[in-house]
Amino acid sequence: MSHDSERGAAAVEFAILLPLLLMLVLGTIEFGRAYNAQITLTNAARDGVRVMAIGNDPTGARIAAKNAAASVSTTIPNSDILFSTNVCATGSQVTLTIKYNLATITGIAGPFPMSGKGVMLCGG
Repeated sequence: MSHDSERGAAAVEFAILLPLLLMLVLGTIEFGRAYNAQITLTNAARDGVRVMAIGNDPTGARIAAKNAAASVSTTIPNSDILFSTNVCATGSQVTLTIKYNLATITGIAGPFPMSGKGVMLCGG
């Protein structure tokens, strides 16, 4: 075989493998973003439910949850932050769920609906 045909074979192999390698890299990036967003939403729900459980303050709890989720999105509406109850009676549990649709960087799939959930005993 001549050097030219070997170079041509290498170019063909590269052209076949390049899309697979790109999909692997982009998939890893998207998975990492989604995993980070999920952890952030869960932590945001925990921060918000803590405010609700201790202070019985739904408005303050929503603000705390939004502030904690700011690295994911600064535009999460109040309608996507849900409480199991609006009054936190001592000794009962309250749950806060925060929902978000994560758009993808690549646009190949998605958006992915995600949610974080926090549960705490009312009254501290």
